[in-house]
Amino acid sequence: MSKQRGFTLLEILLVVAAIAILAGIVIIAINPGKQLADTRNAQRSIDVNTILNAVYQYAIDNNGNLPGNITTTSTEICATNTTACSGLIDLSPLTLNGTYLVSIPVDPGNACATGGACYEIYQDATTGRVTVSAPDAEQGQTISVTR
Repeated sequence: MSKQRGFTLLEILLVVAAIAILAGIVIIAINPGKQLADTRNAQRSIDVNTILNAVYQYAIDNNGNLPGNITTTSTEICATNTTACSGLIDLSPLTLNGTYLVSIPVDPGNACATGGACYEIYQDATTGRVTVSAPDAEQGQTISVTR
């Protein structure tokens, strides 16, 4: 008489349950929603610095004159070179021939105003310093650079 060796149904179910529990713990620990929000915020930070660097490089090359119509009120930046950006700050001189920027960066996670980039810019009336910010940053972060 020979005995057959193998796994019982109960043993297989216990292993599957253990794997499912471990997978659930890993998914909760990784928290993909938070990771994606952190990634979008990192891109916003890079974009804000890129815009501000381009503005100051333009000013250096143009005797200290800033591009566009930067005001003392925080206003959204126009992302396109069209007239669809009524009431937005036009930084299209930065994108001419790709000298300072190839294109105006657009916020990675939000729907913006028509033609807008979801980034804001203003010049302080007292100090003359320029600030670029990402008002739609996630997880309560404040992303803003002033020079």
